[in-house]
Amino acid sequence: MQLRHVRTLLTPQEGAAKVTCMSWAPNNSKFAVCTVDKVVLLYDEHGERRDKFSTKPADPKYGRKSYVVKGMAFSPDSTKIAIGQTDNIIFVYKIGEEWGDKKVICNKFIQTSAVTCLLWPEENSIVFGLVEGKVRLANTKSSKSSTIYGTDSYVVSLASNTSGKGILSGHADGTIVRYFFDDEGSGESQGKLVVHPCAPYALAWASNSIVAAGCDKKIVAYGKEGHVIQTFDYSRDSSEKEFMVAAASPGGQSVVIGSFDRLRVLNWSPRRSAWEEAKPKEIPHLYTITALAWKRDGSRLCAGTLCGGVEQFDCCLRRTIYKNKFEMTYVGPSQVIVKNLSTGMRVVLKSHYGYEIDEVKILGKDRYLVAHTSDTLLLGDLSSTKLSEVAWQGSGGNEKFFFDNEGVCMIFNAGELTLVEYGNNEILGSVRTEFMNPHLISVRINERRQRGMDENKRLAYLVDIKTIAMVDLVGGYNIGTISHDSKIDWLELNETGHKLLFRDKKMRWVPGSDVVVAQNRNSLCVWYNIDTPERVTMFPMKGDIVDLERSHGKTEVIVTEGVNTVSYTLDEGLIEFGTAIDDGDYHRAVAFLETLEMSTETEAMWKTLSRLALEAKQLHIAERCFAALGHVSKAQFLHKTNEVADQVAKEYGGDGTDYYQVRVRLAMLEKNYKLAEMILLEQNAVEEAMEMYQELHMWDECIAVAEAKGHPALEKLRRGYYEWLLQTQQEERAAEVQESQGDLQAAVGLYLKAGLPAKAARLAMGREELLGNTDLVNRIATALIRGELFEQAGELCEKTRNPQRALECYRKGNSFLKAVELARLVFPAEVVKLEEGWGDHLVQQKQLDAAINHYIEARCAVKAIEAAIGARQWKKAIYILDTQDKKTGAKYYPKIAQHYAALQEYEIAEEVYIKGDCIKDAIDMYTQAGRWEQAHKLASRCMRPEDVSVLYITQAQEMERQGKYKEAERLYITVDEPDLAITMYKKCKMYDDMIRLLSKYHKDLLSDTHLHLGKELEADGHLQEAEYHYLEAKEWKAAVNMYRMNNMWDEAYRVAKAHGGVNSHKHVAFLWAKSLGGEAAVKLLNKFGLLEMAIDHAADNNMFDFAFELARLSLKQKLPEIHFKYGSFLEDEGKFEEAEVEFVKAGKPKEAVLMHAHAQNWAAAQRVAEAHDPDSVVIVLVGQADAAFKQKEFPKAEALLLRAQRLDLAVKHYREAGMWADALRVCKEYLPGDLEALQEAYEREAAKKGLRGIEGILEQAREWEQAGEYSRAVDCYLKVRDPGNNARMEKCWMKAAELSIKFLGQPRSIEVMRTVGPQLVSIGKFSVAAELYLNLDMIKEAIDAFMEGEEWNKAKRVAKELDPRYEEYVDQHYKEYLKEQGKVDSLVGVDVMAALDMYVEREQWEKCLETAAKQNYKLLHKYVALYATHLIREGSWDKALSLYVQHGTPANSQNFNIYKRLFVEMVNVAGMNNAEAYSSWADLRDVLFNLCENLVKSSEANTPAHEEFETMLLVSHYYATRAAAQSIKQLDTVAAKLSISLLRHTDIIPADKAFYEAGAAAKEVGWENMAFIFLNRFLDLTDAIEEGSLDALDHSDFQNTDIPYEVPLPAKQHVAVSPAVREEIRDWVLTMSMDQRLEQVLPRDERDSYEASLVAVSTGVRSLPCLITGYPVLRNKVEFKRPGKQANKESWNKFLMAVKMSHSPACQDVLKFINQWCGGLPTASFSFQ
Repeated sequence: MQLRHVRTLLTPQEGAAKVTCMSWAPNNSKFAVCTVDKVVLLYDEHGERRDKFSTKPADPKYGRKSYVVKGMAFSPDSTKIAIGQTDNIIFVYKIGEEWGDKKVICNKFIQTSAVTCLLWPEENSIVFGLVEGKVRLANTKSSKSSTIYGTDSYVVSLASNTSGKGILSGHADGTIVRYFFDDEGSGESQGKLVVHPCAPYALAWASNSIVAAGCDKKIVAYGKEGHVIQTFDYSRDSSEKEFMVAAASPGGQSVVIGSFDRLRVLNWSPRRSAWEEAKPKEIPHLYTITALAWKRDGSRLCAGTLCGGVEQFDCCLRRTIYKNKFEMTYVGPSQVIVKNLSTGMRVVLKSHYGYEIDEVKILGKDRYLVAHTSDTLLLGDLSSTKLSEVAWQGSGGNEKFFFDNEGVCMIFNAGELTLVEYGNNEILGSVRTEFMNPHLISVRINERRQRGMDENKRLAYLVDIKTIAMVDLVGGYNIGTISHDSKIDWLELNETGHKLLFRDKKMRWVPGSDVVVAQNRNSLCVWYNIDTPERVTMFPMKGDIVDLERSHGKTEVIVTEGVNTVSYTLDEGLIEFGTAIDDGDYHRAVAFLETLEMSTETEAMWKTLSRLALEAKQLHIAERCFAALGHVSKAQFLHKTNEVADQVAKEYGGDGTDYYQVRVRLAMLEKNYKLAEMILLEQNAVEEAMEMYQELHMWDECIAVAEAKGHPALEKLRRGYYEWLLQTQQEERAAEVQESQGDLQAAVGLYLKAGLPAKAARLAMGREELLGNTDLVNRIATALIRGELFEQAGELCEKTRNPQRALECYRKGNSFLKAVELARLVFPAEVVKLEEGWGDHLVQQKQLDAAINHYIEARCAVKAIEAAIGARQWKKAIYILDTQDKKTGAKYYPKIAQHYAALQEYEIAEEVYIKGDCIKDAIDMYTQAGRWEQAHKLASRCMRPEDVSVLYITQAQEMERQGKYKEAERLYITVDEPDLAITMYKKCKMYDDMIRLLSKYHKDLLSDTHLHLGKELEADGHLQEAEYHYLEAKEWKAAVNMYRMNNMWDEAYRVAKAHGGVNSHKHVAFLWAKSLGGEAAVKLLNKFGLLEMAIDHAADNNMFDFAFELARLSLKQKLPEIHFKYGSFLEDEGKFEEAEVEFVKAGKPKEAVLMHAHAQNWAAAQRVAEAHDPDSVVIVLVGQADAAFKQKEFPKAEALLLRAQRLDLAVKHYREAGMWADALRVCKEYLPGDLEALQEAYEREAAKKGLRGIEGILEQAREWEQAGEYSRAVDCYLKVRDPGNNARMEKCWMKAAELSIKFLGQPRSIEVMRTVGPQLVSIGKFSVAAELYLNLDMIKEAIDAFMEGEEWNKAKRVAKELDPRYEEYVDQHYKEYLKEQGKVDSLVGVDVMAALDMYVEREQWEKCLETAAKQNYKLLHKYVALYATHLIREGSWDKALSLYVQHGTPANSQNFNIYKRLFVEMVNVAGMNNAEAYSSWADLRDVLFNLCENLVKSSEANTPAHEEFETMLLVSHYYATRAAAQSIKQLDTVAAKLSISLLRHTDIIPADKAFYEAGAAAKEVGWENMAFIFLNRFLDLTDAIEEGSLDALDHSDFQNTDIPYEVPLPAKQHVAVSPAVREEIRDWVLTMSMDQRLEQVLPRDERDSYEASLVAVSTGVRSLPCLITGYPVLRNKVEFKRPGKQANKESWNKFLMAVKMSHSPACQDVLKFINQWCGGLPTASFSFQ
């Protein structure tokens, strides 16, 4: 990647004005810069400054100087900016979407320390680092912040990965920590990643590694788990400075690192898997780069500098232009910016996997992007800016892309169709198909949302040419397949993907609905309800459907009818109905239908709505539908049902549709009586079920219910049913009942009575006892024959062994199958007759094909042939015919041949004709079918050629006579006689056919024929036909002239417009108007909108009379223009006088002036100018002057130009003539302002003509000097530039100075000196420059010159003697000089404070303190405090403490925070609960004692601060005494008591640590009850610290004690014990809690109070604490000289005894301190020796 400087956005200042931070908006439209003034400047994407706003301090009372902005970031939606400040706050400003929107603070997050850096990687999540080492997260939604993780080291930098899902933090100790919000499946570790050798101020997270750099001049690239990949070491490069900032490109392929005057660029090489360094961008005088910001599309990088400058660079690998329409900028291997050059729209194409993009193409009407990488395919829609990247194995670029569907790209590759949805990075679906035409594939993606369906993506495609498959793309399963009986050439799903149209291209869906529109020849067909395809609405139309448009509540079908376009409006209400149904909004559907008249379509819709409403249990809507349809019974039934449902809903709530009676009625409505019965029986409503069936007269079902439930009225029901059947004359049903009850005789009687002998016969034949009853059988047989049920009669006769009568019955009943079977068994001779009779019967029944075989069986061949022909069994007929004689065949073959000819199976027909000796018929067949070749071939085969020709021509002439010209033509053509056909058509004046044949057989005669026909038709008055032929002959002008001659101007205009050139019709309209003249012409031209153009045309073609006529009648404003054109015409004709008149009339007298001037007629020009255009007088004078100059009449020319006041032209002419003296004279006299420029031009000219370079300038200067033009001479001397010759330069500058001082007066002299002085200084002539300055009393400049030359004594002397005000100025610069040179020791003698500050800067603290100590105590302690603060920040609080031990502790309020910090650090640190820690505790105690002693003597005595330090002194004394006691075994109870006493101070010492130490000490000495309570409290505190809240703590154990409840929650655990030890403590506490012997309360003393509490519960009296144990002093006390200091006698004596026995130095030191603190010991019995 290369960096190219584009522009400077913010100009740098002279001094330090650091750009603290910068940020690009994620949408690339805004760029923010925060300056040193805490003002945020906003730029647009082109680098133009558009807006600004000021930041605010956390507290207004501290002002703008109280903070620095350390971090800034845009929100992901680019509408907000987060600002991190050092006054412990983050503000979020809402800046809006438009420039100039009001800036409002919408969030603020107050912190405990200064913010150092800031990111905004995700919506609502701001990540920032603090001075105290924490990395925190601010949630803009909840306005709360929380700690992500904490460290002990200042956060110097933050960086996020390319996805924004992970962050890195760099810390001052070199630690780099990694944290993921979501590791995106990478499996990379979190936490401390690596320790960099120095603080990683420059930190970037690229796609393949982490890049860090800092003050050691090394750039290190780390791998994903912290191992070093590469190191770039510049530590030996003296020109390189420390690295301050780094930025990774948005794609993560490049990293830029900023240092002093330089940007270093690292590019990732995928092939080498390593970083490659590009050529660094060197920018002199840029100074340190303090901020970098990379535009999110990767195209721009901005760098902010220490001096306040902001520079913008273009970043790209390469840039190409595609099709002259698009610019491709490759900003990284995996990122390309595509820009539309015409609209300026940009799209960033990026591989999310970091793969290198090979080539980008723009396809599909310049709308869709396609790009390949090694493993993926990138696709995009430029209009919606949706981009996709899908896994794709390379196939050599053989894919075919189709972009017909706006939401999906279809890709065909090797017989596979792949679908990719724009904006989705997964392949939507993939299927196998060989049909690549987009019309054979239909995809629908969420085009019309339906109720209850979130995602709806479906595909229909062809499996083979007759089979369609449908796929659900969401679930990835096949919905089904459809097979068709013919080839499918088009298909389309509806918008919901639930319906499919296929086969006919002229069918299509109306957008946004399930309405179908189709074209059937000359009819427009509309299916408003596709579920009832027989209901179709048709409109007659002439053309073809082109398009469907649906907008503004209107749907139109666009149809082209010839040259016109017509729209047919569809019924929007019906369309809306379908949409409402799809959306499930039935109320809206009813509302639509109620607006419509009842028609077949509306009726179908009411039916559909009624069905859907019933399914959805919307019964009121269903009732309305049935009422509309006129189904009164259903409507009434539903009305009653609704009344029941409404009553139930009123009583029990809900809608009532689940009530059992409602469900029963709905089941009855659907005729599902079994369901109704089941519902009633579930409710045990047996009576209701039976009543229902009785009402419906469904007795069987009613009786079945009664039987199933054992109803007592069962027999009564049966009797009632039988009687009812007889009453209602339902004998058949009564018979069935009797049959089911076993009374067969009665059943047969009833069947016969009911006229159902067949059923009686069936019953009789099934029972032998009935067959034995001859009388009964005869009655049945007679009834059957009477009812013509011969087959059943025959079967009955056969059963009763009467074959003769059975055969007779079968024959009468045409039951030939049974008759034949019976005859074969009993009467074989009758079989042939029966077969023929069977065939005759089948022929009568039109079952001819069945009759054929029976005729063959009966040996009736002719009947078989006729039956086969009748049955169209042609092949069978031919087969039978082939077995017969020729005579029979001759009769039937022609019929069969005619059938095959009708089927166009001509070869079979020909064969059959030949079999029947009908060759002529075969030839006629071919002729009539237009198959002249076959006819000719057959004729040629069977006839002579001349006979064929004669036959064909004769037949053609016959056809011609009959008016069958087409058939005649075909015959003529068949025998190669096209001329006869042409003659025929010419004779019949059928010119079209004549032309057609000519174009085929005589193309050379075609054009002439058309022209000839045109003239012929024109002569006959057939102008329209003549026009056609003229146009075919490409002679449109002849057609126009024909119409003109016949005064048919409108036709002439039409032809010219349709077939002429661009302006032909306009010309015709013009001629038409000219022929009309006057008002008519104006009206005509206005009609065509050509009036103005006609006027212009007339004027342009010198038809000025017509032009004037038109203009006067209609457009008077055009008259001046016509006058002007007429004037121009007259001028060209040389008629100047007339032209002058016209120009004046046109209001353009200047043209007349110019005309006369051009003709050199100056007098006329002057006359016109003075009369009509005074402004043109100058033009005349200038023109005359030009002529005079050409004729070398210079004085005359100059005089004319003087009159015209255009002496600049005189100067110009003199210059061009080389008359420089005259030019300079005129310029000096009249144009003094231009003299200098003219002089320079003269000098340049002089230099060209031989006065070479410097010599020429010097020569000129000397000339000016001699001429007394000293100012010009000085200017010339100052222009001399000879870098290689300092002596000459000095001489020229000295000369310039000398002349200015002598001749030019002070202001000019000073100006010259300000130029000359710095030049002399630059070549090292300091003294010379100073002397010249002094000559002009320029004291300060002289002093500056001496100082520049380091001649300090001279500078001081000049200041002292000439202007004492500058003495301090010189001293100040001298000090700065010493500072810069590092001569600190010399500086001490000049400025001690400055020298001390330099020692501090260099961290030479010892020298600093040594020097300060020599000055005074106050100064010493100022630097002691600075050093102590530095040490505390470094974590060396012990050294800071030693400092105050060594130098004492003054009572300065400025130092109080340091003392408090030392105390806090000491009590918080681990490992101090032992004897070895005594010296540290003693140092703290002594420092605090020293401080308190000093406070007593100061103004701070008895203030809250004093009291606080006294408390700290007491606590540090307890800690020191405890450490001393821990060194002696017999003082272990004293140490334990001190640990317990410290609990009353848990408001200033860590509570968890204090309770742990107290509990452990109590346990050590066997005080188990106290140990249990304190350790239990320690465990509770540990849990509270982990939870972050003390709310759950129970304080009941510490009521009535002086141990405080309200203590600060420690931020972390202060007890350094392992989890195992903590679990051990937890187990011990649990064990003790189960011990019944242990009293789980704190021990009490004689006051009935907790023994370590200073306050008595009952009296409220506060006792003094013991100096040795901290316990309250009650009876036996030892008093000290200082008031308020006491000890328990027992403890004091015990301590003294232990000291005497052990001689412990620590204990002796304790006593020594008590002696000092309390003003002496009680007795003189102890020595400190």
